[in-house]
Amino acid sequence: MTIVLDKAPPRPDGDGSVQVQMDQKIAGGAKVFAVYGKGGIGKSTTSSNLSVAFSKLGKRVLQIGCDPKHDSTFTLTKRLMPTVIDVLEQVDFHSEELQPEDFVYEGYNGVMCVEAGGPPAGTGCGGYVVGQTVKLLKEHHLLEDTDVVIFDVLGDVVCGGFAAPLQHAERALVVAANDFDSIYAMNRIVAAIKAKSKNYKVQLGGVVANRSKATDQIQRFNDVVGLRTLAHFPDLDAIRRSRLKKSTLFEMEPDAEIAAVQAEYLRLAQALWDGAEPQLATPMRDRDLFELLGFD
Repeated sequence: MTIVLDKAPPRPDGDGSVQVQMDQKIAGGAKVFAVYGKGGIGKSTTSSNLSVAFSKLGKRVLQIGCDPKHDSTFTLTKRLMPTVIDVLEQVDFHSEELQPEDFVYEGYNGVMCVEAGGPPAGTGCGGYVVGQTVKLLKEHHLLEDTDVVIFDVLGDVVCGGFAAPLQHAERALVVAANDFDSIYAMNRIVAAIKAKSKNYKVQLGGVVANRSKATDQIQRFNDVVGLRTLAHFPDLDAIRRSRLKKSTLFEMEPDAEIAAVQAEYLRLAQALWDGAEPQLATPMRDRDLFELLGFD
């Protein structure tokens, strides 16, 4: 006798793990990007300047900071804004009592800014905070008149919580320097994005090389896994000074270096708006990556 086994249905995202499952997808015609990368690699600088570049192209932009430090947008707003969690606590989490001006702030060149915030260290999940933030934005119809949404995501954490923005984004960008540590983190992020792409529409958009004179190590990695570099920003003192001045690069006193970086951000924004082809990358095993980049 032949026994025919029914094919098991696909497991839902997060099944058998502690991943956060949410159904608060962003509706409408906005292009949604999630920016990832090793902690301290310059994701907030990249996100904020990219937001301004989109706004310079005439797009309506919303940037969402997903770090409990809530410093993603301070170069846009010139201050550390109250977070979504802060304002929800003030109304005992009765979100119906909030108005958009309680948690959405206008930054440089009209970029709208939201800081999701997060629970105290060791006490909760960042994915919940992202979900509540998107829920609030939808309840107040703030996504309907937006062309571009940029999630600036905490460090290289790839747990279910901080992978939550991947459930809303259509393209994920990875910021990396030309060094082993940030490429190692990028490899793990590539694996997380590949896992999420099985259940959501998110795909890799490519790599933003940052704080690096050369890109040869990034290119070696890209060639193996199937990625491409979308933009390159060198390690310039002007970029460091812009953060100290609480300013985007588009507000700095112009010189040849700054003008070149501004042009690269505008080029990147235009390329992303026109449509970044998905990169079907395959992450490397840790040992293989060490062999590729750990030795000359």
